Amino acid sequence: MPEGHSIHRLARQFNDVFAGERVRVSSPQGRFESGAALVDGATLRGAFAHGKHLFISFDNGLWVNVHLGIYGSWSFGGDESFVGASSIGAPRKIGEKEYGAEDAGEYTGPPAPKDTVRCRIVSEHGWADLVGPTICRTLNDEEVAVVRSKLGPDPLNDDANPQDFYRALAKSSRPVGVILMDQAAISGVGNIFRAESLYRQKVDPFLPGKQVSEDQARRLWEDNAHLLRIGVRVGRIITTEAEDRPGVSEYEAWPDHANYVYMRQGQECTRCGEMIRMQEVAGRKLYWCPGCQSSNGASSKTI
Repeated sequence: MPEGHSIHRLARQFNDVFAGERVRVSSPQGRFESGAALVDGATLRGAFAHGKHLFISFDNGLWVNVHLGIYGSWSFGGDESFVGASSIGAPRKIGEKEYGAEDAGEYTGPPAPKDTVRCRIVSEHGWADLVGPTICRTLNDEEVAVVRSKLGPDPLNDDANPQDFYRALAKSSRPVGVILMDQAAISGVGNIFRAESLYRQKVDPFLPGKQVSEDQARRLWEDNAHLLRIGVRVGRIITTEAEDRPGVSEYEAWPDHANYVYMRQGQECTRCGEMIRMQEVAGRKLYWCPGCQSSNGASSKTI
């Protein structure tokens, strides 16, 4: 599932190529037909992300709310003025490709949509197709507020209050490694950011939330904000510091030099030499170093 940085890149994409444009909105697949009709012909005002939710605003007071889930993705195309990423979302095997004027050729309008397109947005200069989302719906202002009220603070948003995350930790006996994946506690952090931020800050992923110190909580918040911003800039999740990949830029780091512990189980920790572990926790694979991240010196834990 795309993590929060990808959704912020999507919001930036919509703002760059659609904001202020009158658009046609349709549902070639048919599953979003009634929702698309409510905003068809309206002007797209802008978009923003909150965690893994994308909110697209229209001048008739309505919004399109999309959650990509595991399989969802957006594809874009258009003329020389329509510049951005050609695709964002799943599948992630090749990552995000930047789309620019040199790729556009002669634009003659959007291609015929595939049968799987849930939502198509078309302006004078380009188009965007959505396939496979978990959520695609039209909401009013009040309904958007309700959705956002159920989400934890997003470290990339200016209105985010980290105290909400700190309180979620302080009142919970669940492991901090589980809480970081809870979108009601903190939005936009997924499996990679969870593992990497815990490793970077030397926090035991099995430490109960209520035992996480104020300093640890603050460092986890700030580090996830830092890593998410890199993800927005690069289009990849790069969590290694420059000194740990000498001669390799952040744009060249993926995949071999991108992460410290994620998908590196059985390999030596570059910091302490212990073997990196992987364990199923709450239905997701957790990666950590028992040498760097143990609160009590134990080499392994189960819950």
